[in-house]
This record gives sequence, structure tokens and C-alpha cells, in this order.
Amino acid sequence: MAKVTGIGGVFIKAKKDGKALGEWYKKNLGVKLEDWGGCALEWTEDKAEDKGATAWAVAEPSTKWFSPSESSFMINYRIDNMDEMIAQLKKGGVAIQKGPEYHENGSFAWVMDPEGNKVELWEPKLWDEKNKRS
Repeated sequence: MAKVTGIGGVFIKAKKDGKALGEWYKKNLGVKLEDWGGCALEWTEDKAEDKGATAWAVAEPSTKWFSPSESSFMINYRIDNMDEMIAQLKKGGVAIQKGPEYHENGSFAWVMDPEGNKVELWEPKLWDEKNKRS
């Protein structure tokens, strides 16, 4: 049987201004926009200890996981340094909705983009003595 092997793309339909939304992701999350308005995120740039993985899940209609967003999706972006990302976001005036939190899969934090979409940030790490935090 044929099967899904990974995430081939993430596409966001802007509610107001696509260029401005793209620029927010460029400025605040370091997305390297190309002339065509998007980018290719290469696994070769990811140096995480977990050697690369992409989570995929369907949430129940009653979930509060995406709150306060009213969108029917939430994108999880792998990042390379949670502490630097949090500092960068705060410096840019982006409110941290929650986090960072430390779990067996690494550290997580959540922000909202300018159009009200909740964005999950994930720094993958192995759950070992050097990475456990309270």
C-alpha cells in the first residue's frame, strides 16, 4: 500500500495581506523567503539530536489545543535554539502565548501570528539528563 512519508509543504492562505504575513514569518521566525514568496526548508539544515521527524495528528472537534486561535490548523515549526528564539520574539514585540515547556520530545513554545493562527515552536531534543529541565 502507498503511504505518506513526510510533510511536503505547509501553505497558509492569508486573510488580509499575504506579503505582510510572509514578512512577519521572515522577521520573527527567520523563514528565508525567496522571490516567489515562499521557501524550501531543507532537512540538511536541521542539526537536532533526534535526526529528524515530523509529527502529524488529527485533533477532536472539542480540542482547546489550538486556542486562542479559531483556525482549524496549527503548524509546528522545528527550530534550532529555543532560548534564542524566545529572546528574538520578545525583542520583536511578539507575545509568547505559552512556554517554553520541556517534555520528552524537546522544548515547546507557542505564539500567534498577526492573523490569529497559533504557531507551535519545537526544539527537538533527546530526553536525557543534560536536556531535562523543570
